[in-house]
Amino acid sequence: MTVADLRRSWAEPPATIVFVGGGPRTVGLLERFAASADELLGGRAVHIHVVDPYPAGGGRIWRRDQSRLLWMNSMTSDVTIFTDESVKCEGPIVPGPDLATWVAGEGAVILERAGLEPAGPMDFPPRLLQAEYLAWVWDRVVRDLPATVTTHLERAVELTPDHRVILASGKEIAADIVVLALGYLDRLPTASEAAWATRASEAGLTYIPPGYTADVDLSDLRPGENVIIRGFGQAFIDLMVLLTEGRGGWYDECDGLLSYRPSGNEPILYVGSRRGVPYHAKLGYTVAGTKPVPTRYLTKAALDALGDGVLDFQSQLSPLIDKELTFAHYQQLFTAHPERTRWSWPRFAAVLDRWSPREFEAAVEDAVPDPADRFVRAEVDRPLSGRFFADRERFEQVLAGVIETDLLRRVDASYSADLAVFNALLSIYSVLSVAITEGRLSDEDRVRHVETEWHGFFSFVASGPPPRRLEELLALHRAGIVRFAGPDLDVAIDNDQFVARSSGVAAEIRARAFVEARLPRPDVLAATDPLLRGLLASGVLAADELFAADGTSLGGGQLKADSQCRAIRADGTVHPSLFLLGPSVSGSAGSSGFSRPHFNGAGFQQNDAVARHLLKLLAPTVRKEERHAS
Repeated sequence: MTVADLRRSWAEPPATIVFVGGGPRTVGLLERFAASADELLGGRAVHIHVVDPYPAGGGRIWRRDQSRLLWMNSMTSDVTIFTDESVKCEGPIVPGPDLATWVAGEGAVILERAGLEPAGPMDFPPRLLQAEYLAWVWDRVVRDLPATVTTHLERAVELTPDHRVILASGKEIAADIVVLALGYLDRLPTASEAAWATRASEAGLTYIPPGYTADVDLSDLRPGENVIIRGFGQAFIDLMVLLTEGRGGWYDECDGLLSYRPSGNEPILYVGSRRGVPYHAKLGYTVAGTKPVPTRYLTKAALDALGDGVLDFQSQLSPLIDKELTFAHYQQLFTAHPERTRWSWPRFAAVLDRWSPREFEAAVEDAVPDPADRFVRAEVDRPLSGRFFADRERFEQVLAGVIETDLLRRVDASYSADLAVFNALLSIYSVLSVAITEGRLSDEDRVRHVETEWHGFFSFVASGPPPRRLEELLALHRAGIVRFAGPDLDVAIDNDQFVARSSGVAAEIRARAFVEARLPRPDVLAATDPLLRGLLASGVLAADELFAADGTSLGGGQLKADSQCRAIRADGTVHPSLFLLGPSVSGSAGSSGFSRPHFNGAGFQQNDAVARHLLKLLAPTVRKEERHAS
């Protein structure tokens, strides 16, 4: 800091910035704040307050206080909090260790002290390991900040018109700038969920609505009794773990086959869903040079060519998505595994480009002899579609075979076309995000077709569990602890019991307990957070209330923010000193998960831009005038 900077800073009172939410988003934003502070802050004193009932760093989801049996859904090599040479941003790059590097280096002693086993780069570690990494990153960021940092382990309940943040304890913090970096929000039950809870209570049944599994009370799911579970994704996997190993069971392995040894405290889990199958296991291999590439058919230019205004997802975007995924699959198959094809890639690609369904179907039949090498999105999405099993035992045998085949395929690089589809999904998501931001999709299409159907397909194919978890699922099935209930699972109450029926499997399942194993649909208008509810009621924040074309309510949308992440008020004006980031905010990048190293994560770019904007707002008045004059 120069003498001139010191003189300027003396002329300005200290600035105060309050972050509501102390999870990974705030950590990443403060890392970028520290990176550009020397350039932009001008030596002004800054007080930073972080308000969160959970410890800063991990926040609620990545807190240390959770079961060590719960795993991350990413490999250690796929997670970083720090920028690297791939990130395109205005602020300086300040390298730091990704999770895999940290585990093998500075984190080794920390993990040993915490009683956690080290994890290799291809491992899916316990969430507690990520909690330790985030706590370490938080400490490093705090050391680098040219500011005092105070954490408050409580909830913010109000933001006054004169910008005082009121905490649950009654403490008040006068703020120059407030950043709401809230994670996944608790919400009021839907009308359907409230009705289920009332009917279950009246019948003496146990009903567990959608929720974050680590926070759900499972004590009323009794040993040996049937439990109907609807949902076959990550929430179910967590539930399965907590109700088996979490109740004292354990696994043995002999000749490569996993066996489960029950403790006797486990309930019997009947699990089903719309698809009736678990999410695909995460890919267990990498292929050099294989990474997301720009889309070929679903491009901004292609959408612009469809005309101005709102597009129809089903008729205009969905065919381009199908074509994009199909191209990615077959390009990899033909170029990396030509011995399994009969045509040259240019010949096949020419037919694909023309996209005449009947001609293309004939080309696939002739050029790709093995059905296991073919790609049809609808068949991938619904592998049990059109099948009916009169015998439940037979259905369970078939589904166990489907899971076994998936496990073998997801570790076999000879099926690298699956990796190409995964990368194409990431690229498609980027284009859809732009289309939504630019208003090219109706609210109905966004909620029903993108946020529900498309996101569901993406999660099913690309965001499934570690392979080991599906091996455990099969072991639990062999032990009689997990049973497969079937697709299109419908649940009702009959004669004071829950009754589940599947469109694909004969016979019904009766139980005293029913669990909806999924996260609740985000809806900021239904959020229980008192701070948000107050700001929405007063008009300081705005959110869409979404309706279908026929007038049916689609619930609440996301909080509105401008391109600089500043809050948009109910009257359409922009709040100059209230910033919004996180999964419940429109245009908030990188909210779906951690950035991967060397991937130019969108969250890094946005964090950097917002951090630099905050610094410019906080800089001394003299420095601002100098910049304006120049």
